[in-house]
Amino acid sequence: MEPQKTIVSWSSGKDSAWALYEASRNPALKLVGLLTTVTEPFNRISMHGVRVELLEAQARSLRLPLVKVPIPYPCPNEIYEAALGKALDQARGEGVTRIVFGDLYLEDIRKYRESRLKGTGFEGVWPIWLQDTHALSRRMVESGLKATITCLDPKRLPPAFAGRTYDAQLLNDLPAGVDPCAENGEFHTFAWDGPMFFKTDPDSERRNGGAGRFCVHGFIADLTEGSGRTG
Repeated sequence: MEPQKTIVSWSSGKDSAWALYEASRNPALKLVGLLTTVTEPFNRISMHGVRVELLEAQARSLRLPLVKVPIPYPCPNEIYEAALGKALDQARGEGVTRIVFGDLYLEDIRKYRESRLKGTGFEGVWPIWLQDTHALSRRMVESGLKATITCLDPKRLPPAFAGRTYDAQLLNDLPAGVDPCAENGEFHTFAWDGPMFFKTDPDSERRNGGAGRFCVHGFIADLTEGSGRTG
């Protein structure tokens, strides 16, 4: 049986990155792209607040086509769903039948996604669903995945955590009651290194006869200049 063409619902964060990594190892799936909502007035990834330039750098390093879904601010749900529906119509026309999500355990979020996919011809894939977040967070870090906290909820996490690297020390420092994968919205991240990323930029390879080297973390200084924030 042919692998199913699959896109990843891509937030730019560690959970999306890990879900993509797990999906890439599933022979039943063929990853063909990333799908990300971008808030137009700010030219940033919705929710995570990361600049589009960084998102595009990620896509190049993942070597996957990127579909940006523009939405306004504020964005009523009906406008969000219409914009997403248009992008999914295009993906369907290209033979895509699966969508990967990085959700972990919030039943209402999964039920919402499943309800929106019903009757569309798409099937959701949840590679990290119900994994223990304490074990998963350690596994991410030990694998070499690197991410930066781009924004956080100051009611749940001290503002000093904004801009910190998601690593073993950060996991040790998280206050009691904070999910180490931040599934309850405690913080959001931008993933910039790990086993899911290629280390060379194919455009740079062509220009420099294979000598070019590209790493997403070459852009990482931008994260703490305007996008790392609270609230």
